Amino acid sequence: MRAIWKGAVSFGLVSVPVKLYAATESHDISFRQVHAKDGGRIKYQRVCSIDGEEVAYADIAKGYETDDGQMVILSEDDFAELPASSSREISVEKFVPREQIEPMWLEKSYYLEPDKAAAKPYALLREALKEADRVAVVTVSLRSRMTTAVLRVRDDVIVMQTMMWPDEIRQPDFGGLDAADMDVKPQELKMAKMLVETLAGDYDPSEYDDDYQEALEALVRAKLEGGEVQHLEQPKPTGGEVVDLLAALQKSVAAAKSSRGEEAAEATGSGEEAEAEEPEEKPARKSPARKTAAKAPAKKTAAKKAPAKKAAQSTSKKPAAKKTARKAS
Repeated sequence: MRAIWKGAVSFGLVSVPVKLYAATESHDISFRQVHAKDGGRIKYQRVCSIDGEEVAYADIAKGYETDDGQMVILSEDDFAELPASSSREISVEKFVPREQIEPMWLEKSYYLEPDKAAAKPYALLREALKEADRVAVVTVSLRSRMTTAVLRVRDDVIVMQTMMWPDEIRQPDFGGLDAADMDVKPQELKMAKMLVETLAGDYDPSEYDDDYQEALEALVRAKLEGGEVQHLEQPKPTGGEVVDLLAALQKSVAAAKSSRGEEAAEATGSGEEAEAEEPEEKPARKSPARKTAAKAPAKKTAAKKAPAKKAAQSTSKKPAAKKTARKAS
């Protein structure tokens, strides 16, 4: 077991350093909601009921709704002002007869383990509780909230059981249960007592089995052994962020292509002339990268003189190309 809390039990001038362990655990099989067709897990979105938009965790606050539908929103600063306790002390308030503690008040149970150096005062408190046949009512701070609890002895181990607050216990309000309204006949009462005596005995937890849990585990195990399982595929990426990113990338690529096309049009002309001369411009762009000799521009000049009709209609940049060829020659 792993300790979930460390502190000390204090009664009078005695302090007993202890560790706290959860005394109970649930063995229920937990299920997930899945798609019956392929076994995929069902996901839930945090959607605002007013604007219908998905809400990020950072934008979620705690709210208290009144009976008439009004909402009081509390911030982290509001909670910071509330009285909170970080004490590591289990303070014994009084020792009371154990029959005065109603079982309904008890909530969660924890084992207390003493530190090695505190074994003697731990044993002292344990034996005192046994001899007095009492339980210790204590106050303790768990999860920054002060609560009441009782210390009792179970199998030579001190157990701490947290308790509900008095206003958390509901009062029964049923009609027709008053003894004055019930006519119980002596013979009926006698037979009821006989039934009680017939079924009287001591409680032995080993006599009771969770047959539903055992049957459920057997069912799951049989399906696993029989190969009745779903091999889950990798979930497809979905969500607004991915879609927006993809759209942004597509727009960026389109813009880059468009930008390159405009530059080519400015360099060679517009319309059909630009399309006709585009294949000839590509070797000219590659030649500087190769660092060729002066003969390469000469070829380029000859190629541009071939279409005589187009030379008269060329833009102002064609004379610049001729000048470049002369300089290279």
